[in-house]
Amino acid sequence: MFTLKVDHEIELQLFQPHHSLKLYQLVEENREHLREWLPWVDSMTSPIQFEQIIPIWLQQFAENNGLYAGILYKGELVGSIGLQQIDWHNRFTSIGYYLSKNAEGYGIMTRTVRAILNYAFFQLGLNRVEIRCGIKNTKSRAIPEKLGFVKEGIIRDGEQLYGRFHDLFVYSKLAREWAG
Repeated sequence: MFTLKVDHEIELQLFQPHHSLKLYQLVEENREHLREWLPWVDSMTSPIQFEQIIPIWLQQFAENNGLYAGILYKGELVGSIGLQQIDWHNRFTSIGYYLSKNAEGYGIMTRTVRAILNYAFFQLGLNRVEIRCGIKNTKSRAIPEKLGFVKEGIIRDGEQLYGRFHDLFVYSKLAREWAG
C-alpha cells in the first residue's frame, strides 16, 4: 500500500476498501462545511458509495493515472488529497483536496500539498501541477498562494455548485520553479 510520510504529524495513505466507512463518516460529519465548495458532497449518502469508488481510484493508481489518499493527522483521518488524472504526454496533473473543519488552522494542507508536489515533481517527473479554487474560497486559495503558485487566470462559470455556476482561479506550479 502506498503511504507518504509528510512529517512527524501527517501521513498520506492510499485509500483502500477498508477506509470506506471512515471516509464516509468524515464527509458526513463535515457535510455542511464541505458542501460549500465540493459539488459531489450531497450525492455521497452511504459508505457503500465509497466502497464502489475506492476500487476505481486503486485502478487509476495501478495504471499510474492518479492518486487518491487520506490525510492522517496524528493518526486520524482528517481529509483527502488527490492527483487527478495524470496527462503523461504533457507531464501534467491537478491537485484536489479537502480538510475537515476541526483540522483547519494547523498548516496541515499546506504541508500536505508541499509533500504531494515533491512526489509529483521528483518521483513522478511531472512538469506542471494545477490547483483550481473557487474565487471566493479564500481558505483553499491560501494553499497555492503560500506555496508560490502562479495565478494564471479565471475560468468563468468554471464549476456548477448546486444549481449555480461560480468562477475558479487557476494556479500552476512548474517543476523548474519548485525547490521542495
